[in-house]
Amino acid sequence: MSVFSYLTDLRCSRCDTRYPADVVQGVCSCGSPLLAQYDLTRLAAESSRAAFGMRAASLWRYHELLPVSREENIVSLGEGMTPLLALPRLGERLGVPALMMKDEGTIPTGSFKARGAAVGVSKAAELGVRGIAMPTNGNAGAAWALYAARAGLRALIAMPEKAPAICRGEVAAAGAELYLVRGHIGDCGRIINAAVARREGYQEVSTLKEPYRLEGKKTMGLEIVEQLGWTMPDVIVYPTGGGVGIIGIYKALGELVELGWMTGPLPRLVAVQASGCAPIVSAFQAGARESSPWPDPHTAAFGINVPKALGDFLILEAIYRTNGCALAVTDAELLAAQREIASTEGTLICPEGAATVAAIRILRERGEISDGELVVALNTGAGIKYPETLEATAPLLEPDGQIPGPAKVNSR
Repeated sequence: MSVFSYLTDLRCSRCDTRYPADVVQGVCSCGSPLLAQYDLTRLAAESSRAAFGMRAASLWRYHELLPVSREENIVSLGEGMTPLLALPRLGERLGVPALMMKDEGTIPTGSFKARGAAVGVSKAAELGVRGIAMPTNGNAGAAWALYAARAGLRALIAMPEKAPAICRGEVAAAGAELYLVRGHIGDCGRIINAAVARREGYQEVSTLKEPYRLEGKKTMGLEIVEQLGWTMPDVIVYPTGGGVGIIGIYKALGELVELGWMTGPLPRLVAVQASGCAPIVSAFQAGARESSPWPDPHTAAFGINVPKALGDFLILEAIYRTNGCALAVTDAELLAAQREIASTEGTLICPEGAATVAAIRILRERGEISDGELVVALNTGAGIKYPETLEATAPLLEPDGQIPGPAKVNSR
């Protein structure tokens, strides 16, 4: 009988303590995130990467490298295998002709958070969890609430009162128990942590406080290299808040190398933050292994407004080990980039994704991206989920008014 998942156990990312994967787990006793481990030696002997290409175009095509043990336990809304788009006009402007974008705006719930929710909710339900609870800046809460509804689980969500209105609406529509908090996501986390302690059958699924959201996010890395014909790009640029995506991509590519299905070097991983909340950038510039809490965090790119990530040391490890970097862009730069990519390439992306475009411009000007390098930018959500970042001004005509003719062009 074929093996659906090669999951073996969980390993602490800091002290290497091992935990069983057949019961609900949170973080290690030392407080650090747990990472899913797979029997890669056996998988390499029993299968090959070619098997993935013969399956449906969803993230579950990689089920051997995902933690759900039985196919019937999958909770899905059709997530995964999002487009990897060439951006020739924008690339020409930026001096990066081989520029591509992984567009997560097309995934269910409108953001890459659906990947983590699909795998995390599936595993929670498989292990008998009856309700999930989490703090969120918006999109993660929306995704987990909707996938919980799909699975028949209860959901308890707390988000800052300034979180995007559409995300609040999604959570409410999913029937979740929603609370708004006068504060940032860290304040929401403390409230959720206290609430879960009083609720039987609930699991806290905050960023990296359960092991399986990361496994869903890592499929972005698997998809990128498969879509490139099983080759590595030179650079991957990622908008970074809690950092699960960049950690997951790094984990996925490392697993493929260990399996013998890919060869190195790994792409240089670039973490992009907003100048109003840049704890990873500050730590990178200091050569530190962990970050310090960012005072007064604020940015229009609300999804990366995370003052202190639980997995900050894992983000920095991924950057250092791939010879990558971390840099910050201003809100003015990322909002301008959001309009630039829409007008040049016809794709309306979220402000977090637009931050990567602003960062690529800076990296090219610094000479940190070379001619001919293949660069993949991650857009983590649909631009229409952030209507407050999109202003439209237009002339108002009377019913009998006329639209003026096109401006004359001087031919000399």
